[in-house]
Amino acid sequence: MNALTLNPGRLTALGRSELTLLVRNRAALSVALMMPALMVFVLRSTLSGDTAASVAEATLTGGIGMVLILVVYMNLVSAYVARREELVLKRLRTGEAGDLEILAGTALPAAVIALGQIAVLALAGAAALDAPMPDNPLLLAGAVLAALPVLAGLAAVTSAFTRNVESAGITTLPLFLLTALGSGLFLPLDVLPDAVADACELLPLSGVMALVRAAWTGGATGGELLTAALTTLAWIMVTVFAVQRWFRWEPRR
Repeated sequence: MNALTLNPGRLTALGRSELTLLVRNRAALSVALMMPALMVFVLRSTLSGDTAASVAEATLTGGIGMVLILVVYMNLVSAYVARREELVLKRLRTGEAGDLEILAGTALPAAVIALGQIAVLALAGAAALDAPMPDNPLLLAGAVLAALPVLAGLAAVTSAFTRNVESAGITTLPLFLLTALGSGLFLPLDVLPDAVADACELLPLSGVMALVRAAWTGGATGGELLTAALTTLAWIMVTVFAVQRWFRWEPRR
């Protein structure tokens, strides 16, 4: 990459431009903004009984993972592909903005929307579903913030293997399914066979989700938190290397 520094002014300008493009895509914006409210409404109508609180708590933590994977990862794959095919990335790269600024500026609106959704889900969702509030809000915030570079990097890498925006739904499906089923969003890993659970713990979002659950419910040991944090850090490093190696700035010819 050309530079690994971030200029706040250029980053804000790039983020504002990307937000304008996102607002014009009314279908994607509507889904992004309405998802937390819709999720809370559906869950509130289905949960009942003595286990409702614990189920709601587990579902809210899983909902955080769904917001991250849908709004950040899947939305950004389409955004990176669209900007590449429209030669926007190529033109930006000939200017003053560095590579990291271009990628981060493109990701900024999706990241802000995801953070807002998670805040709504944590506060309004917990109140509406009579679930307890997070036990450790700072750990929850740290876990969510750590997920952003992981998913933005994975989105950039996935875009390199995505020919056009229409095919983004196909290329993002494997990671979406692996995360939904194997990272403990809704299905606890301890119900899986040991070998499968051990493998699932290495998935990109598994460390983040372990931190999210620990932040919400508490009870995790220091060793478990350290393992989850190191797994997340390792994926940040892997995605940085992968983006540098495979990200495409120009359309395929």
